[in-house]
Amino acid sequence: MQTLRGRLTAWYSVALALTLAAFAAVLYVDRRSASYQELDQRLRSEAALTAATLAESYRARGALVRADTSKRPVLIPDLATLLEVVPDYLVITARDGSLLFASSDARALTFQQVEQLRRVASAPLSGRTTGTLRLDPDGPNIHYVVRYVTEAGPQFGAILSGVNSRLAALGAEQLLATFALVLPLGLVVGVLTGSWISRRALGAVDQIITEVREISDGRSLHRRLVEPRVKDELGRLAETLNQMMMRLERSFVALRRFTADASHELKTPLTVLRAGVERAITTPHLPQETLVTLEETLQEIKHMTELVDALLTLARADEGLAPLHREAVDLRGMVEEARETGELLAEQAGVTMEIATPPEPLVVSVDATRIRELILNLLTNAVKYTPVGGSVRMQLGSGNGTVMLSVADTGIGIAPGDLPHIFDRFWRADSARTRTGERPGAGLGLAICKWIAEAHGGRIEVVSRPGRGTTFTVTLPSDTPAGHS
Repeated sequence: MQTLRGRLTAWYSVALALTLAAFAAVLYVDRRSASYQELDQRLRSEAALTAATLAESYRARGALVRADTSKRPVLIPDLATLLEVVPDYLVITARDGSLLFASSDARALTFQQVEQLRRVASAPLSGRTTGTLRLDPDGPNIHYVVRYVTEAGPQFGAILSGVNSRLAALGAEQLLATFALVLPLGLVVGVLTGSWISRRALGAVDQIITEVREISDGRSLHRRLVEPRVKDELGRLAETLNQMMMRLERSFVALRRFTADASHELKTPLTVLRAGVERAITTPHLPQETLVTLEETLQEIKHMTELVDALLTLARADEGLAPLHREAVDLRGMVEEARETGELLAEQAGVTMEIATPPEPLVVSVDATRIRELILNLLTNAVKYTPVGGSVRMQLGSGNGTVMLSVADTGIGIAPGDLPHIFDRFWRADSARTRTGERPGAGLGLAICKWIAEAHGGRIEVVSRPGRGTTFTVTLPSDTPAGHS
């Protein structure tokens, strides 16, 4: 199970099934025991009734046993007929163990089975008076009670009253069969009930997860979770998360303020430093070594200025202090403006540049400065990571209420594991993206591109294969109202 809700439902269903199975087992054993107790009581009553009948008949008539035609002792006919009404298996033996009477159910047994009953009824007075006997061969299990006759004359030995034990097990088995039919229905109800309970119990957790996911984008840390009035586990969780987000918000605010202040404070000295180096380079008769050093210093100052500008842009964007100044712009003109810079960079890098725009105007309400920055960042990035002999293609198009700008190159590509981080600040996927490598970069250009696209209500996506090239696609809504910022 991938979800806690599924596991809770499964655990509840398993617990319910085990509980029902245990309840059925206990009820089965109890019912079986009660059935045997009822049989014992019934058999004892039948044996007592038979003994009372024999005693009463003995007092009224005297001798109750006579010899039949085979000279074997049997009950007198009238008494035998009277005892025929006694149900189940009834066997009466003489004091010497011989058989005096067998009921109709007993007479339906084989001679060997009747002998088994007779031997049980002929056991010594110290023997068992109740039990279960398996009649062989292939006979029923007989649950019996033996009562010794003492008030019907010296000829009587004992009375055995028995019944098929299947009757005792039948009720318990019927109960078990009923449970077997009810158990699947109970499990279905249990699964549905468990799912409903887990959904109700975890609904608040899902709401917390949704709200935290919305807040965790880094720009909504001022929001807080709704804390329930009842301070249960979920209430304490919401309170703890709110406290954590308050501390995170303070940390982020302090970090953004520091970044913005530091970037702002660095701009003036960098400007002064750049102006001084540029004046020094124009000094006549400088030694070649000094001139090379000054040019390298100027390049580093330019790089540092770009980094500070990028940091300041992102810091202002994070604080909501970088509004967009929208105006209706034909994106074809902006792409053509970027063509010159792109072709110049491509020529210096030994890369071919191709730009395709549609014949009809694509007028969109955008911040022209920011979109121009986005286009140049993507073009610069594509040329930077494309080897000599490669190509870069930028294409502008529209469809389904959107405007699409794609920049594709045949460069070194991006590894699949690096793609989720490509828009993170200061992220450089490999050694080729370090400042000391062949292709320097601060790792902020794509982060700025992402912010510009999203600030316009659009998105930026990337598709790449190592060694085959990379394609960035920017999608902007084409029906953005003008003047919105």
